[in-house]
Amino acid sequence: MNATQRFIFQALLWFSIWGSLWVYSGVEPIFIEANGLAFVFQIVLLAGLVFYAAPKFIFQKKYFTFIITSIVVLFICAYASSELISPPIENIPPLEGRRPIEGRALAEARPEIMRQRPGQTPTKFFVHLLMISISFILATLIETFVFIQKKEKGIALAKSELKEAELKFLKMQINPHFLFNALNNIYALSVTNSDKTQEAISTLSLMLRYVLYDCERPEVPIRRELEYITNFIRLFKLKSSKDFNISFTEDVQDDMAMVAPMIFIPFIENAFKHSGIEKGGDSFVNISLKSSGESIDFVVENSIPQKQLTKDKHGGIGLKNVQKRLNILYPDKHKLTINTTRTFKVYLQVTRG
Repeated sequence: MNATQRFIFQALLWFSIWGSLWVYSGVEPIFIEANGLAFVFQIVLLAGLVFYAAPKFIFQKKYFTFIITSIVVLFICAYASSELISPPIENIPPLEGRRPIEGRALAEARPEIMRQRPGQTPTKFFVHLLMISISFILATLIETFVFIQKKEKGIALAKSELKEAELKFLKMQINPHFLFNALNNIYALSVTNSDKTQEAISTLSLMLRYVLYDCERPEVPIRRELEYITNFIRLFKLKSSKDFNISFTEDVQDDMAMVAPMIFIPFIENAFKHSGIEKGGDSFVNISLKSSGESIDFVVENSIPQKQLTKDKHGGIGLKNVQKRLNILYPDKHKLTINTTRTFKVYLQVTRG
């Protein structure tokens, strides 16, 4: 609700409360004469709170100023509505054995009469102060609640927009990383005039289509990730006639299970890059992807060459980014373990649902 709607709601609420009290009193005109001004002050205070005091003091966290100002204004309004403008005092019925008291004599005799009453009723000032204060405090609580709700909603929206922007930025970094690697492979084939160049370009086009179109979605079917990984391995093998020690096993019960795009490939790229697989020998890369009804389990393990390869000063982007994406997309639904004892092994489990 905006400020006008909140003011109308609270005004109608207190109009109904005062109306109920009036009906309970027997629909006496004197009730309106005695309390009408208090209701008017109440509405004025509500308007001042909703349209001025709340935005200027509460929303700006000037709580002390708001409290002091509110107390002073409440007492002034209660005093003005109860003491400055009062309805005419009706003649009081005579006590037993006494004649009626009227006019000036009534005012002079009022203390004595009050002492003779069996019960002490609250003063009009106290009643008006209580009613005005209750409505003001209730309105203040409502305004504070609305402010906190708007603030929390704004923070949540800002976080959501920040996450979305960060995800787009991370994906923009991952995709060129893949493209550079793929183009390098095709360039190597073209230099040797290999007849595999055409097949490599066709495979690359399939991969690019996935990156450019499917990866724009927040989630994709896991079979699309499987196809991409298969094409990635095929493209890598096309760059050389060597028999690379690469294995890829999959056990997917539901190939339509949804997963964030490009969530596995950075780990695979890292394994290919740092395993020394291109040098042959005992180098290897083993990849496993399993999907059940409860989770998706991904494992990639690669050999660690005795002589460390020269690090690419531009590398490492994909691995860091995918870890950030995991923290954003699956904050409490993923488990990532990296073991570097004898081999470099990555285990990623994403909980579904």
